[in-house]
Amino acid sequence: MTSGLDLALLVGAAVLLVAVGAVRLSTRLGVPSLLVYLALGVAIGEAGLGIQFEDATLTRTLGFCALIVIIAEGGLSARWSTLRPVLALSAVLATIGVLVSIVVVGVAVHFLLGLDWRLSLLYGAVLSSTDAAAVFATLRRLRLPPRLVASLEAESGMNDAPVVLLVVLLSVESAGHPWWYEVGLVGYELILGAAVGVGAGLAGRWTLRRAALPSAGLYPIAVVGFTVLAYAAGAVLHASGFLAVYVAGVLLGNARLPHRQAILGFADGLAWLAQIGLFVLLGLLASPGRLDGVVLPAVVTGLALVLVARPLSVAVSALPFRVGLREQAFLSWAGLRGAVPIVLATIPLSERVPGAEGLFDAVFVLVVIFTVLQTTTLAPVARRLGVTAPAEAAEVHVETAPLERMRADLLQLEVPAGSRLAGVHVDELRLPQGASVTLVLRDGVGFVPGPGTRLKSGDSLLIVATASARDEAERRLRAVDRRGRLARWFGEYGDDPDD
Repeated sequence: MTSGLDLALLVGAAVLLVAVGAVRLSTRLGVPSLLVYLALGVAIGEAGLGIQFEDATLTRTLGFCALIVIIAEGGLSARWSTLRPVLALSAVLATIGVLVSIVVVGVAVHFLLGLDWRLSLLYGAVLSSTDAAAVFATLRRLRLPPRLVASLEAESGMNDAPVVLLVVLLSVESAGHPWWYEVGLVGYELILGAAVGVGAGLAGRWTLRRAALPSAGLYPIAVVGFTVLAYAAGAVLHASGFLAVYVAGVLLGNARLPHRQAILGFADGLAWLAQIGLFVLLGLLASPGRLDGVVLPAVVTGLALVLVARPLSVAVSALPFRVGLREQAFLSWAGLRGAVPIVLATIPLSERVPGAEGLFDAVFVLVVIFTVLQTTTLAPVARRLGVTAPAEAAEVHVETAPLERMRADLLQLEVPAGSRLAGVHVDELRLPQGASVTLVLRDGVGFVPGPGTRLKSGDSLLIVATASARDEAERRLRAVDRRGRLARWFGEYGDDPDD
């Protein structure tokens, strides 16, 4: 006898596998994969297979859980060396820029659509946050200057925090506090959230660098656990949990943790799973029969957002910084919206705010329309504005695994295309005493190298180093990767830019 759980598992597994396969298809067709996931949700919903789902509160809860994972992965994969120069700009975009966008969209919706001020400002607040999943998935496929990519990724990782607070304040009945009290409350929650994230990140770095866990698979789980801990601790302390997650993720992602590449791979897979589940769930919650009546309000709101609110918010935010007009134009067009606005629209829906159902439907339509429009035109717009960047050789990544009983570490690295490690003999690496290349994997065949073995692009190296020699060995490998066998002659000592 088939149980409801078995049927749910069957449908869930089928949807997951179709969604995974759709990634490759959507890449070939140039269609954003998130739209495929939304379509899957609609297909199994009331207009397709007939599954009835109208629980906005559950969607809100599960959506927040998915956003925690997505934002954590964004923080873990962010490089501090590229994030540091744009941190101030991204922070201003995520705060001042958000306020400008809310006000502009709110005024436009109030006067053009005739909605009351509370609902109009909710439209602005819900749509003011760029979507981390859409930004991360789209920009990393394009050849763009690291400054632009880092600015947009950091903004999308940070702006969820203030926006969630503002949407909740607008959705919940006011307790009669003056405006300055509400502003001070948002500032307090952001500052405390950042502090909680720093605490969780530093605690995770200290613990995982010193704890020899019995299995390599435990390290990724522990790292994700620390990011979730950051969110939970922030929420318990009435701080911004989303900002805490992002800050903790950045600190952990830039630490020299054992099995770092495995950690990033696990977080990436978990983020994909969260994205798939989130978009399918949002598609399931939507009611296609109601969408026809909100197309016009969605288009009006979207035009006000894309043509006025976003460019103005970028221009105001960029005033204290040296950001060229072309870069500002691209920052304006690349403010992608995805699942986040739809998730935020479930907050007033679950609080039964008058007009919230129309808000959710309009946001759903707007996200679909502008996701297609923006993601398919980002590459041509970047070329037209002249903000593309040539392909660069990848920085060498050293994977570390602790050998606790031997008081040593096993280092693994691959020689990327364009690296100056290619062509260098093993003895020319000049690794410190206590470090030695023990195995080379080339074209699927492993062999023990000799001093005269010449490295080639694509080689994978295993290096055993004592605990005292590990850091020096990593620095030497980075130095040769950047400047070749004569790295020291050129003053290159392989310092990690993230230190």
